[in-house]
Parts: sequence; structure tokens; C-alpha cells
Amino acid sequence: MSDAVEQDGQAGEPVSEEERVSEREPAKPASEEERARRRRLRRVSALRGARRVLGRPGHLNTLRERLALLDGVGDVHDLDQPSDIYGDGVVEALETKVAGLLGMEAAAFFPTGTMAQQVALRCWAGRTGDPTVALHALAHPEVHERDAFSRVSGLRPVRVTSEPRLPTADEVRDFEEPFGALMLELPLRDAGFVLPSWEELTAVVDAARERDAVVHFDGARLWETTAHFGRPLHEIASLADSVYVSFYKSLGGYGGAALAGPKPLIDEAKAWRHRYGGQIFQQFPTVLSALAGLERELPRLPEYVAHARVVAAALREGFAAAGVPWARVHPGTPHTHEFQVWLPYDADVLSEAAIRQGEETRTVLFANAWAEKGPGLAATEVSVRAEALEWTADDVRAAVAEFASRLTEETGEAGTAGSTESVSG
Repeated sequence: MSDAVEQDGQAGEPVSEEERVSEREPAKPASEEERARRRRLRRVSALRGARRVLGRPGHLNTLRERLALLDGVGDVHDLDQPSDIYGDGVVEALETKVAGLLGMEAAAFFPTGTMAQQVALRCWAGRTGDPTVALHALAHPEVHERDAFSRVSGLRPVRVTSEPRLPTADEVRDFEEPFGALMLELPLRDAGFVLPSWEELTAVVDAARERDAVVHFDGARLWETTAHFGRPLHEIASLADSVYVSFYKSLGGYGGAALAGPKPLIDEAKAWRHRYGGQIFQQFPTVLSALAGLERELPRLPEYVAHARVVAAALREGFAAAGVPWARVHPGTPHTHEFQVWLPYDADVLSEAAIRQGEETRTVLFANAWAEKGPGLAATEVSVRAEALEWTADDVRAAVAEFASRLTEETGEAGTAGSTESVSG
């Protein structure tokens, strides 16, 4: 008899025939979608309840915790000023600030990056007379936006390369089709948050200009590239004709994006923003959170990048000591404060081990989902944020040992200390 039935009996309540039948009949196996949903709920619950994490995404917090983000915003904007209406007031203040940070003539606030980039490239297509956009096969519009460029904006994306790196100057220069715009995602998230060297980036931009193409940066995470390039933000952005940046991916805001570039382009972009439905009546909570992120998080990003390199090295050492048969941290020296970890196990096994570690120890080493990359091979993304600054390399290695012990329990395979081939990218 099940625990549920015993409890019902103790309570003196009759058990229905339907309940008795359901007891005798085996439950239908959950669908893959339902299993994924349950796993995500457990993962989020473990992350919320954890005492120690490498990064705690703000969007997983409660409404009360999210509203606290606006505490003290009077220090970044005069709250006695009138509220915004259809893009004036505080929205214009944010646009001016972003244009200055990126060294551009003007900027426009957008509710989403998807909209901002479609508008930017649509405007450029009108100027160049060519709707073809050259980009990477792993670029965000190609992978995550349901063919929005072609289906909504009349653009024609062509893939310069599918290699897990940014396009090279030769690939751009020798591409067999004409194009009006080259779009570069900096960093390229789905390839491991990778960046080219400064010399490689300038060469790619020069190659596009040789073809009379404009250059647009998908800079959703451009904010954290300064450490890798060793250049200030405005110098990086000035390589491009236009730049899109996000306010929530690195800065922790509620959402929103900005498009920066020459004033004539931005003026036209604002007209298209209205046509696309982005001329929202009031946006002050999101805009204030963006201003707060620029004030509080932007100056700390180089510190996060530096510590990500400490964490990455400790992860490699930890997996080697635990005897995991193969492990890869990619890039070996992270280019930003985010990177990938690849391990030779099924995603389900790794997910369960990561969740159990959080549930049982209240320490979350891997907060993000694991994705299948091949038979018995999976990868996850690691984000090193303010919370990670409390972790020493020894703390990371100890957490890896705890995680590896749960892998052993899940698979029944014991690791052999010292036998790991740990590979960095």
C-alpha cells in the first residue's frame, strides 16, 4: 500500500475506486517536454535556494527582489523629472548616455534586440540598395529568431562561415556573393563567447569596407569585450557603422536594447521603431534599470572577466584531479566572463548531477542547462558574476570534486584520479 493510501486510511477517509484503479495501473511515462519542464523547475529551485553560486541570474528572482533593483536609482537620474511618454524624458537620457559610451552620434532605445537589429539592417539595406546580410551561421538571428530577418524585414541572410570562431578577413574578402552589410556578433555566444584578436577584427572590418559593405556589430554583450581587446568601449564600437547593445544580458536590467550609429540612421530607425510597434507609451522601469546597470555593473565587468579566468583554470584542474575521462573548458582562457564547459556524458546525467549538488549542498557549480552536443557529449555555459568573486580556486576545485562524485553515482563509473585528459580551447 502506498504512503498516500496509508495516510488516507489513518485520516479515516474512504479511497475512491478511481484512486484504487490508478494505484493498480502504472502511471504513463512523462513526455520529454514534461521531463524537461520538471528538470528546469528543480534547477531553478536549487539555484534560488543556493548559498553559493558563480552567478545568480536576476530574472529568476521574485518580483520583490527585481523591484529592489531600482533602489537608489535617484543617484543616476532625477526622479522628480516628468515620466517618459513615447520615448522622451528618461528614455532620451539613456539614449544620450549610450551614444556617448559607444562614441556614436546618436542612439535609440528599443524594447528588444531582435527589433533593433532588424531595423538597423533594414535601414542599411535602403541606403546600400542591397538587402543581403553576411553573418555567421551561429549568429543570433540565424539560430534564435525564427528567420525574422527574411520573414519580417525582407532581408536575405547569407552565411560567411560555420566554424566556431568569427569570420576571417579572407572569408569576408573572398565570399562568393555580394552583400550590403556584414554583421559581426561580439562575442559569438553559441561558439563559446569567443572573440577575435584586435588585429583580426580590424582586418575583417577592412575587408568588408573593401567590398563597399557597411559593418554592424551585434554587441549584445559588447560591454565585456574591453578586457580581451585591451581597448576602451568607444574605440571598439567605432570600428562599426552601427552597434546594438543589450541592457539585461550583462548589465542585469529588466530588458531593452539600444541601437547606436550616425544620426540620420538613428532618426530613420526611430521611425521604423514606431512601425514595428516599439514606440511604447511608458518604459521608465526598464530604462531606469538600464541606467542602474550602466552605473553599477558596467565598471565591474573587467573584474568578472579576470575572475572567470581563475574559475576556468580551477575547473580544468578539478576535473583532472577527479579523474573525469575527458573535459574541456572553452575557450581555455575565457574571452569574457562567460564560457563553455564540455563533458563526456549525456545531458540528462550531467543535469541530474548538477541539480543534486545544489539540492544537497546548496552550492551550485553549473547553474545553466546542459545541451547535447553528440553521443555521450554535452556542454553548458558558465557565467561568472559578482557572486563568484567570493570563490577561490580551491573552492572551485572542491565543488568540482563534489559534482564529479555525483556523476559517479549517476553512471556507476568510478573516475581514476590523475588519468584525465583535460583539453582547453
